Parts: sequence; structure tokens; C-alpha cells
Amino acid sequence: MNQAKRIKVLVVDDSPTMVNTMATLLTQDARIEVVGRAGDGNRAVSLARLLRPDVITMDLLLPGLDGPAAIAAIMADAPARILVVSAVADRGADLGFQAIRAGALELIAKPNVTSGEELRRWGRELVNSVCLMAEVPVISRRSRREFIPPPPSTGGRVDIFGLVASTGGPPALAEIFSRLPKDLPVPIVVAQHITEGFTPGMVRWLSQVTPLGVTIAREGERLEPGKVYFPLDGHDLFIERGIARLSRTRGGPCPSGDLLLTSLARMYSSRAGGGVLTGMGDDGARGLLDIRRAGGLTCAQDELTSVVFGMPKAALDIGATEQPMPLSALPEFIRQCCTKPFDRARGDGS
Repeated sequence: MNQAKRIKVLVVDDSPTMVNTMATLLTQDARIEVVGRAGDGNRAVSLARLLRPDVITMDLLLPGLDGPAAIAAIMADAPARILVVSAVADRGADLGFQAIRAGALELIAKPNVTSGEELRRWGRELVNSVCLMAEVPVISRRSRREFIPPPPSTGGRVDIFGLVASTGGPPALAEIFSRLPKDLPVPIVVAQHITEGFTPGMVRWLSQVTPLGVTIAREGERLEPGKVYFPLDGHDLFIERGIARLSRTRGGPCPSGDLLLTSLARMYSSRAGGGVLTGMGDDGARGLLDIRRAGGLTCAQDELTSVVFGMPKAALDIGATEQPMPLSALPEFIRQCCTKPFDRARGDGS
């Protein structure tokens, strides 16, 4: 986006106090202009059509149309970049992933305070999120491309597969997991960047769309085939000898994709598989390169089907994988990696 052009933001929340607070925090940054305010879903849809904002901050528990329904209507008629700003509670978290499915890009939690330094710190995070969202191409709905993935070119069957994702990741993961078989013979481990508090809701949501078991890993738990493991909120996940290990995240992306994938390369060597999906930044690229250097199998989502191509591009730029693949091809590629016959030349014998 042209830096001289201010970012037009529509703020949607049923609390006038919250609307005013967010508008004040946002307009303290000279790059941002709040062009509209709405207290219900129907008004949000009307203003989105009228004002064509660059970014919409959207609450979920709204009068009239709730957040997910309003987002679906906006994405159908007046597509915009939508940032969900919602309280972290069971219903809020579940609605959050309905909102993601409808087209929202990110989830952030509302602050627990209404004044003071903590609120100002949250405001800076909100401003940063809005400015980052403004750089994301607006997407209504992409059509799928038919694409047959090439068979994994080297190595035998993998014993574990790791995935890293950020912006746009939850619907991409849903697409992948919904098309993998229940009897997948290996575990899948995931580092999805997400605001603390929303992981349980994401796990519940993904559990509804896949035959695989989706769970939050417990410290010291032995990984099982046919299951998908996410780290506990605010923690990194890494693997030691088939056992889940958790550590509190210390700065950087949360959870760390590089840490997860590098642990797979170290523990499984050529029997590790990994992929980097849509997202901002470069997390996961170095870990994916470690897997490839160890002889494992790697992939990255392509630009056309990524909401943000930053992370896959970073992986491709350093040679961590051979070619990008559309999202529709990734489930079959992963299935092949996890079920292909062992390589007899390496003594694996099928």
C-alpha cells in the first residue's frame, strides 16, 4: 500500500465504549483513519458497502447479524480485510473460527482493562495488526485449481509430518485435514501462529471437519498416528524421540515453526516431512531447510492460494523445498509422503 495513503478502518462493536476506545487508539497513528463505526452486524454490512474500508475490526457477539454472518455478507458483496477483535471465551473462540471460515484474516483478543499502560500496549498491538492487514491483498473467494501433486521425489515414507502457518492458516489447515484419511499412519504436528486464548476453539473447530483426532499436546505425551497435535496456548512444541515437549514461548512468532520443524529434522532425519503454509514473515523456512538437508520431504503452499505468501516464499527463496503447490494439492502430497512404500535401497523394506 502507498505509504502516503491513510488506511481506512471501519470499527464494529456493540459496546459504544469499546468502539470509542478502539477509534481513539487507532487514530493516534497517523497512518490510520477511522471512517466509520457500527454497533450491529447489519449496520456493519451497510457501511462496508458504502465506505469500502481497507480494514474492518469486527466483534463477534453482535445484535442482528452476528459477526460470522456479517463477515460472510461483507466478503460476498464488498470484500475487505477483516480483523476479528473479540473476547476470549468458549463461545467467542468458537465463533472466531466460524468468522475465519467466512473470510476473516486474524483473531485478536479484547483487552481486559479500559485504561493504563496495559491498554496502551494493546493499542499498539492493534495498530500493528491493522497496518499489517492493510498490506494483505483483498480476497473474496478463490476458485480451486485442479492439480495433481508430483510424487515425493526422494526418500521413503515419513514417520511424522510438521506444518507451519500464520495468517490464513486455519482455513488452509481445515482444507488439508478434511481430506486426509482417518487411518493416516503417522502423527501430524502443527505450529499455527495464534493469539493466546484461541487455541482450544481452533482445535474444536478443526475437529469438526476432519476424521483425524485433533488435540492439544500434553508435555511428555507419546505421539500417535492419525492424530494432529497443537501446542498449548503461549507455548512452543518440539519433539524428542516421539514425545511431545512444550516450552513457554520467549519472543518471536508463537508458536515457533522453526523450532518445531528443526526438532523433526534432528529426531527423524530423512523420515521427517514438513510444509510451510500461508503467513506473514519467514518463520518455518529455516526449519524446513533443516528437514530437506536431513533428506526429509518438504513442500510449501503456492502464491495463488496463499492469503499471504511471505512464509512460503521465504522457504522457497532459501531452497527449503523444490516447488510451491496449490492448497488443493497438499493433502494428497502429505498422504503420499506418509503412506508410500519404504525405500528398500536404504534398508527400510516394505
